[in-house]
Amino acid sequence: MSAELWNSAAAVLETNWSRDHMVPSRRLYPHQWSWDAAFIAIGLAYVNPTRAWRDLRSLFDAQWPDGRVPHIVFDPRTAEGAYFPGPAFWDVPAYAGRPARGSTGLTQPPLHAIAAWEIYRRAVSHGAVCAREAGEQLAWLYPRLVAQQDYLSRRRDAGGDGLASIVHPWESGLDNSPSWDAALAAVPADMGLLRRFHRRDLEVADAAHRPTDLDYARYLGLVLDYRDGGYADTGLAHRHAFVVECPAFNSIRAAAELALAHIAGVVGADAGTHRRRAREITEAISRRLYDEKTATFRARDVRTRELSAARCINGLLPLMLPDLPADRAAAVLAEAASPRFGLPRDTGLPVPSFDRTAPGFDPVRYWRGPIWINMNWLLRRGMLVHGYRDEAEDLRLAMLRLVHGSGHYEYFHPVTGEGIGAPAFSWTAALTLDLLADRSVPAYARAA
Repeated sequence: MSAELWNSAAAVLETNWSRDHMVPSRRLYPHQWSWDAAFIAIGLAYVNPTRAWRDLRSLFDAQWPDGRVPHIVFDPRTAEGAYFPGPAFWDVPAYAGRPARGSTGLTQPPLHAIAAWEIYRRAVSHGAVCAREAGEQLAWLYPRLVAQQDYLSRRRDAGGDGLASIVHPWESGLDNSPSWDAALAAVPADMGLLRRFHRRDLEVADAAHRPTDLDYARYLGLVLDYRDGGYADTGLAHRHAFVVECPAFNSIRAAAELALAHIAGVVGADAGTHRRRAREITEAISRRLYDEKTATFRARDVRTRELSAARCINGLLPLMLPDLPADRAAAVLAEAASPRFGLPRDTGLPVPSFDRTAPGFDPVRYWRGPIWINMNWLLRRGMLVHGYRDEAEDLRLAMLRLVHGSGHYEYFHPVTGEGIGAPAFSWTAALTLDLLADRSVPAYARAA
């Protein structure tokens, strides 16, 4: 299996490379996506480290002056109509010497420091020349990665409790997760927007697999509200209709600080600040997003201060954090092993995106049930952080069997394992390479 799967994954990444960046897929996503770039770089480094660095640098070339890294960087060679909502809809003004309409105004989980550290680790193992070149790349990226983290901590702490808020479901990466249902219910849905603007995704994907029109109308309305406010983050909890703290987003943010502590040691910066921030974010996640009654982590609506009722895969990702108390780490693993999710030892499959036992579980609709390799990859890292090695190995093998049997799809049916969504999907291919290489101990979790 290994050689065949390795070659097929490498071929996907070769096909999806576009001059200076990787597209998630040729069919549905013709631009560069932010957290996709991080996942992709981690695997791409095994077959083309130069491109892995280039992909990250291409993304950070589009960083805003306030530190935000846009969730999409638009390829000017791609026609406006090839993707919606495209550059004209976002209407981002020129910034930092970049032309207008070059990116979106949203951001995504800050996984990039973890990716940069992983690429560097591999380079060091290939000798002094590679290590020196990788050190130069880290030196260029480090201040930009710090600015990304500073943006999230200073401008997005809408609740004032040390957690970054997302202002749109797209910022989570889990677009239509049930985690957002309660908060989205308060967002006006202007269905007229869908008559004014054409959903390009439904031309190339089954509507039953995608977010509903009702959700999409709310998505567009939230973009317009944020755009018309100049993409400003002041007073979000009072003026914006969707402001939510996500356990996965903030867990990745804390893990990124741990990666930055390692990077700081290479570039001669202060590692202690990053370690302190990681502890503070972990404490805030444990304090604000943990539901004592059900022993689970949940998303929190900043406007209402209420935790989501939905049990979703983002609630499992605090397991990534080494400073998470042992009892809460055990509670996360128990949730993952329960019939709501079901670890491979019981199901033979990776973990689904939503509670299998919930009335709204949908095995084919995007983030409302299907299996996603990237989230399982992060969950496996968390298992290793807390010493659950047997469970981590079971999950690694389940992911590899799934991709080998069904292909490098965007996501997968949680019962049959059938591939769904875009085929030849870049992060599935890239993370397959990493799983095959099986570097078992997450470097960002070691003491810096």
